[in-house]
Amino acid sequence: VSAETDPAELAVQRDTIRLAFVAALQHLPARQRAVLILCEVLRWKASEVAELLETSVASVNSALQRARATIDQSDIAPTDAIAPMDPGQREMLARYVDAFQRYDVKELASLIREDASQSMPPFDMWLSGRDDVLAWWFGPGIGCQGSRVIPVETANGSFAFGQYKPSETGSGYDPWALQVLEIADGKIVEITFFLSTERLFPLFGLPPRLES
Repeated sequence: VSAETDPAELAVQRDTIRLAFVAALQHLPARQRAVLILCEVLRWKASEVAELLETSVASVNSALQRARATIDQSDIAPTDAIAPMDPGQREMLARYVDAFQRYDVKELASLIREDASQSMPPFDMWLSGRDDVLAWWFGPGIGCQGSRVIPVETANGSFAFGQYKPSETGSGYDPWALQVLEIADGKIVEITFFLSTERLFPLFGLPPRLES
């Protein structure tokens, strides 16, 4: 989005991009969802997406075309893209926020289903199973300890959070990822960390950093 864009047009563009992100969560299988978000939301080139996903440019373009067709045929609209949470979902959200900010391994384990998976676009990382997910969080991902998370609007059983890690300056918290959790039967079944915070955080009204 150009800095010189008219404010009204900019608002429409942001709504459109945000809608594409939410719609991808609601309607698309994993590969099409990844392609749509990388191409339409993060503005990657098809060649860059193909390299990341280890596939051909033609396959990326085909997946993008199918994703767009699915979204066009759906009845999603900016005013109804977000579904209100039920009491069970609100409780899940509160428990997750509390457990993640305390980095409580036992509580987190109780919220994550045994066969859950985790990914982190744009990195080629895929974790399968609760044990592997928690091993990463308390191993290579230990830098997330002490983070703060801000819940944002949810879509189709998904929870989304802006995650801020403790700043290396020792003061405040810097943006690190937009977390998206897929929930099924009261458990977390998929965790995705989208790291392009400069583009995604403004779409959800998240601040550029948090003070202490």
